[in-house]
Amino acid sequence: MVVGSVLGGAIGPRIQAIAPIGDAFIRLLLLVAIPLVFVNLLAGLTSLTDLRTFGRLAAKILTFFLSMSVIALLLGLVAAYVLRPGAGMQLRQPVDQAVASVPSLAQVLLDLIPANVFQAFAQGNIAQIVVFAVLLGIATLLLPEAPRDRLRSAFADLALLFRKLIDLILWVAPIGIGALMAVTVGRYGAQLIGPMTRFLLGVWGAQLVMLVLYMALLVLLTKWRPGRFLRATATLWATTIATTSSLASLSVALDEAERMGLPRAIYAFTLPLGTQINKHGTAIMLMAVLLFTAQAAGMAFTASELVTVVLMGLLLAASSGGIPGGGFVVALILVQAFSLPTEVAAIVGGIYRLVDMGNTTINVMGTMVGTVIVADLEAK
Repeated sequence: MVVGSVLGGAIGPRIQAIAPIGDAFIRLLLLVAIPLVFVNLLAGLTSLTDLRTFGRLAAKILTFFLSMSVIALLLGLVAAYVLRPGAGMQLRQPVDQAVASVPSLAQVLLDLIPANVFQAFAQGNIAQIVVFAVLLGIATLLLPEAPRDRLRSAFADLALLFRKLIDLILWVAPIGIGALMAVTVGRYGAQLIGPMTRFLLGVWGAQLVMLVLYMALLVLLTKWRPGRFLRATATLWATTIATTSSLASLSVALDEAERMGLPRAIYAFTLPLGTQINKHGTAIMLMAVLLFTAQAAGMAFTASELVTVVLMGLLLAASSGGIPGGGFVVALILVQAFSLPTEVAAIVGGIYRLVDMGNTTINVMGTMVGTVIVADLEAK
């Protein structure tokens, strides 16, 4: 990461010639992500002794995801109110882009159910794959002992096979991450100083507060300490910063969880689920973009409107894709939902990769911390 950043700063925009190297690394991670999620989830679920345990795990991790998402949304609001990045901005250039509408809760839940499981695999729809794997795992647990044991053994062997594949891919991680960082710094480095500085400081500052909160929860609720946790997961954070993709980072997250000694029955369920619905970094960014736009347009929200903002933020953050730039689309939807000028998309979009580095890292870190907390609670 350091070498790539230095090269990008020294060479500038011309460094984009090596972009295919970084893109190839992301493709390798995405190549293994979907089958890895599927077999790990099945291996983890079929290792459980009963369905009551699964229900307890789901309740704990969903409680963590929801409560921390609300905190993240509030942090984003506070950061934008304090720094006021949109004050004095003049928005001139309209954006000619079709924008979707805010999904309803019923639609979000309905979209979790695959109408065609093969289509879900082909499109890389993690949420639907998780639902299918959970149903298949439950069905496996309800089988007679002999076929259940055979399937349990097969799923465990497949999970081991894909972990070995991840080990092979991680051999080229330093080259891929270096190339991604070089291209990012070479392309966006000059934009770090300018009218968007306060916006970036606000988003990154709120995300830093979120990181401190995660570390405090580790100290209070688990045997892990911040230094030990961050060292054990260092490869994962290098991957999230460089790829800006929760989905591409998922393979590494599953591998790190295995190395940390976390129970597969827990991390194989919580990490894929969190990749889709747990977006604390994205939640902070959504609130910052909305208030940035409102400030630029000279609009202020009432207290009741802020409640609506938070509820819509929860829905949109959970529905954003785990791919580079996935949060940018939902930010545009949120801005339009409040009849604000979508010109903000053109401004934030210009530096969105810099924003997304923090988004992805906090998204994945929240899921990993939640997994560690649930694992310790289950052990106790």
